[in-house]
Amino acid sequence: MENSLGLIAGHGSYPLTLAREARAAGRSPIVAAAFEKETHPEIAHVADEVQWMRVGQLGRMIKFFQRKGVTEAIMAGQIAPSHLFDLRPDWKALMLLGRLKRRNAETIFGAIADELAEAGITLLDATTYMEKSLAPAGVICGPDLRERERADVAYGFQLAKEVSRLDIGQTVVVRNGTILAVEAFEGTNQAIKRGGALGRKNSVMVKVSKPNQDLRFDVPVVGTQTLETAREASLRVIAVEAGKTILLDPEELSALADRHRITLYGAGKY
Repeated sequence: MENSLGLIAGHGSYPLTLAREARAAGRSPIVAAAFEKETHPEIAHVADEVQWMRVGQLGRMIKFFQRKGVTEAIMAGQIAPSHLFDLRPDWKALMLLGRLKRRNAETIFGAIADELAEAGITLLDATTYMEKSLAPAGVICGPDLRERERADVAYGFQLAKEVSRLDIGQTVVVRNGTILAVEAFEGTNQAIKRGGALGRKNSVMVKVSKPNQDLRFDVPVVGTQTLETAREASLRVIAVEAGKTILLDPEELSALADRHRITLYGAGKY
């Protein structure tokens, strides 16, 4: 089991895509820590071995990786916020949480990375093996931006950077120079729904990385579910930070964007 890659597999298709890309790059075996009610069952078909566990069983995950000879691991895919409130931590996780004065993605996952390091496991950047999936600058797919939308993207980018600096969220929804929704603990899709309900149509979503983003976790990701949610909320534009956002299933994303007349746009610095 030498050179085993550990995969901490959260929600959605991101862990599945990362496992396939890692294998294509020659990493094998791949062993996955999967979470009940979170990880897609297909993980069993893309990883060599899977250990299912509850969210919060940190000690069990570390012991599993150590048994399988894992010295490098990648965290891919989020955990639903509602499940974090239903957390049943084991003793190691309980001790970790007890040491934290603030509990947000950066402090919790940073502490988990420290625990992994103490066990001899290096947590790699979440973009490892996913470099070709990073969003390019400019219009990626869908119609070109109108002048008003370009202004909303620039304004939303600045506001989203400030909100993310405060560890509140990484997404805002804006229309005609007015911020309609700011992402908080509920996640991107719920923020899109709230913003769309207020803007009614032609609103712009902007998603950015945090200043000094720790690329080991909480990297911005956009997939087909994000685009479908935007369509249901009547958004016109999904703007993401170029070079720092992972785009999942790009061909399907492009087809959906063209079909629903939604622009996917890679924004640079403003």
